[in-house]
Amino acid sequence: MPDRYRWRTKLIREQISILNGKKSPSIVLKNATYLNQALRKWLKANIWIYEDRIVYVGSDLPEIYEQTEFVDCENKFVVPGYIEPHVHPFQLYNPLTFAQYASQTGTTTLINDNLMLVLMLPKKKAFSLIDELNCLPSSMYWWCRYDPQTEIPGEEQIFSPENIKEWLEHDLVMQGGELTSWPKVLDGDDLLLHWMQETKRLRKPIEGHLPGASEKTLTKMRLMGVDCDHESMTGEDVLMRLTQGYTASLRYSSIRPDLPKILEEILELGIDNFDRLTFTTDGSPPAFYKDGVLDKMIKIAIDKGIPEIDAYNMATYNVAKHYDLDHVHGMIGPGRIAHLNILDDIRNPSPVSVIAKGKWVRRDGKPIVNVSEFPWDKYSLEPLKIDWELTADDLQFSMPFGMEMINSVITKPYSIGFDVSVDELPMDHDESFLMLVDKNGKWRINTVIKGFANKVCGFASSYSNTGDIVLIGKNKKDMLTAFNRMKKIGGGLVLVENGEIIHEIELKLNGIMSSKNLEELIKEENTLFALLKERGYKFVDPVYTLLFLSSTHLPYIRVTPQGIFDVMKKTILFPSIMR
Repeated sequence: MPDRYRWRTKLIREQISILNGKKSPSIVLKNATYLNQALRKWLKANIWIYEDRIVYVGSDLPEIYEQTEFVDCENKFVVPGYIEPHVHPFQLYNPLTFAQYASQTGTTTLINDNLMLVLMLPKKKAFSLIDELNCLPSSMYWWCRYDPQTEIPGEEQIFSPENIKEWLEHDLVMQGGELTSWPKVLDGDDLLLHWMQETKRLRKPIEGHLPGASEKTLTKMRLMGVDCDHESMTGEDVLMRLTQGYTASLRYSSIRPDLPKILEEILELGIDNFDRLTFTTDGSPPAFYKDGVLDKMIKIAIDKGIPEIDAYNMATYNVAKHYDLDHVHGMIGPGRIAHLNILDDIRNPSPVSVIAKGKWVRRDGKPIVNVSEFPWDKYSLEPLKIDWELTADDLQFSMPFGMEMINSVITKPYSIGFDVSVDELPMDHDESFLMLVDKNGKWRINTVIKGFANKVCGFASSYSNTGDIVLIGKNKKDMLTAFNRMKKIGGGLVLVENGEIIHEIELKLNGIMSSKNLEELIKEENTLFALLKERGYKFVDPVYTLLFLSSTHLPYIRVTPQGIFDVMKKTILFPSIMR
């Protein structure tokens, strides 16, 4: 059970004794030029740290310093650790490996989506996991989802009133949402509105998901309690959200790399107050982070003409203020958690050294590993165990229509105009067999997907929004081979061609997440992307394609555990088939 208070009485007394000259601080950053958000100025000071807390910022040096590490920061610049408010910590990586990787480029506080934890773990085990993850050098906070953003059996039990209430009340949960089911609440779903009201009663913000929303829709959602939205795609979108009183989170992600254009447009529109703007990478897959996390976004903003202090605030103070966390995050001052980035140059936000909760995680350009192993098995996050067989009889296709990809994540219905009873489809078109099968082997849905690729023989993925198995391919034998290999390795992504396994990515944490570090995953994802592109994949993000095949917050048609689902009409067009 975690402590009720972040710093207990005895520890606060120790912190005071440092100022009274009776105890040594842990670290002193001497002669630091640091960003003071209260004055919006760069000031010179000595920064004292004791364990995980900043205890003094000013001109003095400690009287007692036998156990103090002094670091001369002359000609260096110190800014608060960056805060990423919109993390999906299950995009092949896991919460630990993403936090470790992000901290190397200065992002030391993460506010994470809880969706996969809700779907994969009992509530008590999930709470124990997030408590243990918060013991990392990075600060780890969470959202509370109201729904699974797909159609699943047992939704009422998983997202029961008791479960939602306990998640909302948890000390590490900072917000409700993201609200992908906003059309439901607009259409009269009072239970969903009740949970939004409960979120507001607890004085926690609600994150929207409002792509393309009109002024009236934004106004209605604001009346219902939504505080922030990350779906702006133009400068006009940003202006409309700011005008309606939202915090607007500017996105730079694998499927929406809009930030440079948005920044140009908001400056052209005359927006010159950036206090209600924040940054997010919106849970992109590993390869997107090759060149950094929020440091990359700050650099883009500075290069586009955003004032330097505002650019840093959009990744620090603005986020902390939005979540009412500025007493512990987002500023360099007494009482704040010691998340600090040391820079060589104000215009280069990628830090040479990083302190997270008072520990060095990066020093003079070199990573320092504070956590090597994590007890995932304690939380039943283990290799996927599939104790059933998939046979040729399961690969029978007779659906009259399929799903056509418009881009990486949007699919629409289309009429199938060829014989789908064959064992292999020709490679002169971009239509492939598509199957979603229950991870427990109880049901399946067989259809055709158009636009994914024209030369993928067999592809299996345990990575999906629901954790069920996705199979895609031209050749049924290769699809079975891919499935069996995915089963053998305990979950993952497997690509097969002419009976040979040509690439695989192991996902040994429930078939959704890898235990490998991001550097390895970036290489593996890049290889997969290159192989799929060679075989006709023409979009930008196959990982998101797999994730969103079942996600009913996106138009127009989805393959879900309940069956083929029409998003606009909110109906099951063809139910899943029991095996």
